[in-house]
Amino acid sequence: MELTKKDLSMLHFDSDYMEGAHQEIMRRLMETNLEQTPGYGNDKYTVHAKQLIAEACGKPEAKIHFLVGGTQTNATVIDGLLAHHEGVLSADTGHINVHEAGAIEANGHKVLELPENNGKVMAEDVKRFIEDFYRDETYEHMVAPGMVYISNPTELGTLYTLEELKELSEVCRNANIPLYMDGARLGYALASDNYDVTLEDIAKYCDVFYIGGTKVGALFGEAVVVTRPELLKNFFPLSKQHGAVLAKGRMLGLQFETLFTDNLYIKIARHAIDMAMKLKKAFIDKGYRMWIDSVTNQQFVLLPNNEIDRLKQDASFELWGPRGEKETVVRFVTSWATKEEDVDKLISLL
Repeated sequence: MELTKKDLSMLHFDSDYMEGAHQEIMRRLMETNLEQTPGYGNDKYTVHAKQLIAEACGKPEAKIHFLVGGTQTNATVIDGLLAHHEGVLSADTGHINVHEAGAIEANGHKVLELPENNGKVMAEDVKRFIEDFYRDETYEHMVAPGMVYISNPTELGTLYTLEELKELSEVCRNANIPLYMDGARLGYALASDNYDVTLEDIAKYCDVFYIGGTKVGALFGEAVVVTRPELLKNFFPLSKQHGAVLAKGRMLGLQFETLFTDNLYIKIARHAIDMAMKLKKAFIDKGYRMWIDSVTNQQFVLLPNNEIDRLKQDASFELWGPRGEKETVVRFVTSWATKEEDVDKLISLL
């Protein structure tokens, strides 16, 4: 299909994986392109990347695994953490419950829905679900709650506070089930304004989590951090079964080595936050209603349908759910590569 001048001039705010990779990653990939290294992550770049990530997490004993994408990572980790009869507790708006095409269920595990609170799972809801489950005398005939899934940022761009993470961790450990964090956009959480959670905090309170690369500057790839390695034994063959590993593992390791050198991961994520906050302020200043108060790179706005149709002539963005009769929630997403001039152009159209 041939691109038109109109296609080339469109402003794109659909998601944060529309661009390729940060130029420093591309430079290093080209610089090392013809090197010959062992496969499946047994190269020096991947080994060093694992060291850098473990240090940044304050967990030298943590096991780091590099997988190719977010859905593969969620499906593989959840499959590894659960017994056959167990399911995963998630907010009803959680990514694994809504936008992964039943990948978890396809592996034989049920997603057990909890009510969302600004996109988040609350510790009291987890505790109540588990207590009610075991109070039911027929619980052995039911899918058992085997772990808790959260994402940070959430699907709604909201963030878990340090206290909320502590409470979730305490409930999970008292119930002897793991807490797993999907960090597809983790950089945008850590780089947001006045956030009280660090990577070390996440490593302290989550048993497994992943650091997203696909949406934060890498060509592809996610870094799984296992702070309790005994929970995921034989993880490499399981990852192969899920099609989640690369023979050319260096492609993953080199990218994360670059992202975790000189704080690049946070620096480029911060740019996305700056662009999102500029856009958010413009929406508010021009009298638009924000659907939720997000401090990250995803911004949700209630727009009249005729306004959506008008803006769609010059900009691409996502409708967040079914189109309403008169107005609809839409999502605008900035990324590590968003140009400020494009934000200014979009603002001029409002």
